[in-house]
Amino acid sequence: MNQSTLPFPNLVWLLAGLALAAAPHTGRLPWWVTGIASLLFAGRLYLGWHNLRLPNRWLVLGVAFGNFAGVFLTYRTIFGRDAGVTMLVVLLALKLMELRASRDVFIVTFLAYFLALTNFFYSQTIPTALLMLATVLVITASLVGFNALHCGPMENLKTAAILLAQAGPVMLILFVLFPRVSGPLWGLPQDAFAGVTGLSDTMSPGAISRLSQSDSIAFRVKFQGNPPPRQALYWRGPVFYEFDGRTWRAGGTRLRPSVQFVGLGESIDYEVTLEAHNRHWMFALDLPTRTPPGSRISVDYQILSMVPIRGRIRYDSRSYPSYRATSGREPEFLAMATRLPRGFNPRARELGAEWRRTLDSNEAIVQQAISFYRAGRFEYTLLPPLLGENTVDEFLFGTKQGFCEHFASSFVFLMRAAGIPARVVTGYQGGDVNPIDQYMAVRQADAHAWAEVWLEDRGWVRVDPTAAAAPIRVESGLAAAMPQGSVLPLFIRADLGWIMSVRDNWEALTNRWNQWVLGYNPDRQRDMLAFFGVRQPSWQTLAMLLFWGVASVLALIALWLLSRIRRTDAVQGAWLAYCAKLARAGLTRTVSEGPLDFTARALERFPARANELRSISDLYVDLRYGKRNDRQSVLELRSLVRAFRP
Repeated sequence: MNQSTLPFPNLVWLLAGLALAAAPHTGRLPWWVTGIASLLFAGRLYLGWHNLRLPNRWLVLGVAFGNFAGVFLTYRTIFGRDAGVTMLVVLLALKLMELRASRDVFIVTFLAYFLALTNFFYSQTIPTALLMLATVLVITASLVGFNALHCGPMENLKTAAILLAQAGPVMLILFVLFPRVSGPLWGLPQDAFAGVTGLSDTMSPGAISRLSQSDSIAFRVKFQGNPPPRQALYWRGPVFYEFDGRTWRAGGTRLRPSVQFVGLGESIDYEVTLEAHNRHWMFALDLPTRTPPGSRISVDYQILSMVPIRGRIRYDSRSYPSYRATSGREPEFLAMATRLPRGFNPRARELGAEWRRTLDSNEAIVQQAISFYRAGRFEYTLLPPLLGENTVDEFLFGTKQGFCEHFASSFVFLMRAAGIPARVVTGYQGGDVNPIDQYMAVRQADAHAWAEVWLEDRGWVRVDPTAAAAPIRVESGLAAAMPQGSVLPLFIRADLGWIMSVRDNWEALTNRWNQWVLGYNPDRQRDMLAFFGVRQPSWQTLAMLLFWGVASVLALIALWLLSRIRRTDAVQGAWLAYCAKLARAGLTRTVSEGPLDFTARALERFPARANELRSISDLYVDLRYGKRNDRQSVLELRSLVRAFRP
């Protein structure tokens, strides 16, 4: 096969499959790679259409080395996810200019399958899976076309669909029974997590407000009973002690093997499905009394995974919404919680010092601060004005416009100025229960910051100054707290009921996909097998089940194919019996004579049997060459032949 004989329709199908596999990568590739690949695709299509000679291989090799150098200069490496995918796209596009023989077709086809797989390095969503299924179908149809040169494109597509349908049961058995491993089947480099969004290990003005403009889901929660009220939904994350005048950072995190606090009232049990965020913290409702496997808890009640969360994980937790938290009372922690940077925010310092002089207890100072926020006419906004050097002073006495980080930061500063140990806690507040599957979705838009103060007789006490200035934020969520006309993420706008309905149904479907497909881990596998009576299976048991499961499916497919062959033989047998009857009557069919020509001669010889001759001939042609292939029609043909008397 060379460029002059390569079937152009099959080439178009192959290029279409390559385009489907490469299309999702176009937004991730360097612009020059996308441009070169597009030119090479279009050029190969043009050369195939006009049956022109392909470029000299030395020219292609020179362009390849130039592209390799470009990839290295762009990424400073040729290894890793992004650089590797870019190299694969470049190689595939250049290989099209060497597409001369069957060997080249097969190499390009198999590389196209691998390129389709690389899309799952970036996304494992349902749309990605459906697009890649369509991609594999088109690529397989092109491969069928290059091997069955006399079949049309639709027939090739049908054959490819049948092949994939036959592979479906085997794929399902392999998915269910193949021994699972914890974590992904392939290790990805660090650049695989460059685009992950979520809370940071620092907090400065505007950090959380930018995050709150995203409607992506941070984690889902399934409560065993009724969920607590929204104003009690504080999902604890990073805790900050150190402040340099603008940015808050964590202090020295000290881990403990168990939780130390006194739970008051009833506990709440729930399951968290946490999305990957490439950090160590695992979110739990204030305050958690249980740490998931592979995690520890810090002195300030952060649950921290021993490894970064680089894949979706599930864990069970138990929390007490009412508590007395005494961990972190050591002098070094309390001293760290009272430090203030020198030379910043003199007005806030003076206000805190005044409260210390005029009020007789720490509780009274805290209440005075809450009253200050309630009466201060502060505005809760996603787009606060930019602040200068004295961020706290400018917010409290100037702009009075801010997001939760402004309120929490300024409150903690005031408490420390009054001599009360205080710290900033970040995480999420709120969550919406999906009425379809009853999972609560906590979004990046629910990101929140609040304060904790140390009171000698009560321990660490949560104080949310945002709730004092804008209580509707905690009671009803971000969308309700924003001024009318504010720009909000589409899927959290409560004024669009139909959008909410579409979101709930889609997210319920996505959650099932995440739980049972992407989240099919060793625990899920054990649960699935236990449902069918296989408890605590060993790898030998799984291997045996896998072998017999695949063997059974292949046997069923073989029996189905044999039944089609037997049915075809029955049709041919009936036709041969019909021809034998006519031969005994003096009309013999020649070897080269088709059924229509033979019937035409039979009609001339036996005009009195015209109806029977036409019925047998039409039914045979329909069964043999048409779409008709049901058992009843085969039985009807055999009955007509048996009843026929020339």
